[in-house]
Amino acid sequence: ISSFFTTDPSLFRPLEEPNKQRTMKFTTIAVSAALIVSCANGFTTPTAQRTSSSLNMVLEMPKAKKISKLETLKVNSDHLIKPLEEQLSTEEIGISQDGYQILKYHGSYQQSNREVKGKVKDFQFMLRLKQPAGELPPDLYRLLDDLSREKGQGDLRATTRQCFQMHGILKGDLKSVISSIMNIGSSTVGACGDVSRNVMTTPAPFDTPEYNYAREYSKVFAQLFRPMTPAFSQIWLDGEKAASVESWASEVAHHNIDEAMLYDSGRGIILPDSVEPIYGDRYLPRKFKIGVTVPGDNSLDVYTNDVGVVVICDEAGELEGFNLMVGGGLGRTHNKENTFARAADNMGYVPKEDIMEVMKSILAAQRDHGNRDVRANARMKYLVHTLGIDNFRKLVESYFGKPIAPWRPIKDWKYNDWMGWWDQGDGKLFYGQHVENGRVKDEGDFRLKTALRVLVDKYNLSMIMSPTQSIIFRDINPEDKEGVEAVLREHGVKPIEEIDPLNRLAMSCPALPLCGLAQTEAERMMPEYLQQVRNVLEKMNIGEEEILIRMTGCPNGCARPYMAELAFVGDGAKSYQVWLGGSPVLTRTAYPFMARMPNTEFESTLEPIFAMFIQQRQQFEAFGDFCHRAGAEAIEKYSETYVLGSVKA
Repeated sequence: ISSFFTTDPSLFRPLEEPNKQRTMKFTTIAVSAALIVSCANGFTTPTAQRTSSSLNMVLEMPKAKKISKLETLKVNSDHLIKPLEEQLSTEEIGISQDGYQILKYHGSYQQSNREVKGKVKDFQFMLRLKQPAGELPPDLYRLLDDLSREKGQGDLRATTRQCFQMHGILKGDLKSVISSIMNIGSSTVGACGDVSRNVMTTPAPFDTPEYNYAREYSKVFAQLFRPMTPAFSQIWLDGEKAASVESWASEVAHHNIDEAMLYDSGRGIILPDSVEPIYGDRYLPRKFKIGVTVPGDNSLDVYTNDVGVVVICDEAGELEGFNLMVGGGLGRTHNKENTFARAADNMGYVPKEDIMEVMKSILAAQRDHGNRDVRANARMKYLVHTLGIDNFRKLVESYFGKPIAPWRPIKDWKYNDWMGWWDQGDGKLFYGQHVENGRVKDEGDFRLKTALRVLVDKYNLSMIMSPTQSIIFRDINPEDKEGVEAVLREHGVKPIEEIDPLNRLAMSCPALPLCGLAQTEAERMMPEYLQQVRNVLEKMNIGEEEILIRMTGCPNGCARPYMAELAFVGDGAKSYQVWLGGSPVLTRTAYPFMARMPNTEFESTLEPIFAMFIQQRQQFEAFGDFCHRAGAEAIEKYSETYVLGSVKA
């Protein structure tokens, strides 16, 4: 381990919740440097000394250390093959816990319906796609539509990371489903597991240099950090090559990504592993998320990613480089105060010719120094938080070999979901279709799933999955606009103008009945909660307010609740934590206001907050900004003496 990390204890601040405004008290938990930053994680650094203008690393041999059961499983998996391959061939309807952990890397989760009681679980599998930049070609949607009907539970679920997932697949059908997806030029590889996940970008398909570069480099990073193990073709394609190359891979082939991936500067980025030179046989400590956008467009919650990338062009539209932010992440655990949501820090600017090597350096820093002992603290946000952004930058520079330039000033962030009709900039249109909680289904007169298939078949339209669980159709000919609207109307799908703004801004995770981590409802409860919020706002004469509301069934944060202006996080069978004060432009985390709010106390909890907002807001102040400014203590004090029904605008 480097003496840089062991001789200066002042570099290590206590690992504690960074948000000071809260009523749910978080105690300070000191975490030793060895837990967060340690070469004893199992990766030995090359003996060549790394040097840079900002950091000298003096290397020592790590002490031998027993690794965790999950880390041992990864090592023994033969690069994600064992014991999964053998277990998939048995007559059992499910697989073991060890097999399940490896299956995640292949893009699937083993689930069971928790509402079906019995001694034998009805195991089924959820499959999540890898769709860099959220792009969904028409042939792929046709395939997913067919597979979900023939092999799944009949619907599709749009996720918060710009991809579809399919539920209800039986173990015996997994191979045919995954091989079909791979053979059409798509993938599920890296949709889950301790690797780089689906790379997000702003979903707006504008034909401008900045937006084009954002989409392009999302695919570059997806290729750069793809797992290289032959496990996927060996298990799902019987060792054969897929019939079609992944669509995004061919689009960015001119970047010579494999050459950039394998380039070895001698500074410890490349590992002595012939199969996985970037990941090694233990892969990463936890999942690793990347988001790419343009200045001003925060439609993807860029501050929630491990690495946020912002395209920087000159006045002529030529790509110059990228601003980088690091250390975002939202997962936490109830009653574990040393776990918390965190917005990323601005790290600096990188010219375009260095971006792939710097991205490799960031990933290597997390791979080698992230916490592999305590999985709850394994995300890169804890490494950045513990070191501080300046020292984390120095760590990255030690791998990169050069100083990282300061962050370049950019325009202020704005949030837009890109729903409705927009001019694409190349003579064509795009249309954003709101999808309630991401569920693409046919139910009674509402037949969204069929409508999407009709549009794809009739107009051969490509889709882009949005970061807010909705869908964008791109490249629409202007003369087809009325036809598109007619198809949606005929299938009972409302235009965006008829969607309640609260519902349009809202997100929730699937939660019950299939998610094994859910403590309570989310997707199925969200419509009721949104209606209750609507009722209270109308009663208080502030129905015009647009509030960004999110809900999850557990604290893991899949629907990014901790960035919302108002959030409900499941903490019991029929109760939720209430979080307040996120930014309407998604640049800061909210704070916990109340624990265990029963469903029966919804109105009595929220009305005092809205009343204080009416009486004390500043001109044009958004609800989240007001809650952030007022703080939890003041809102709690006001609520204690508030009389229900006493305040209206």
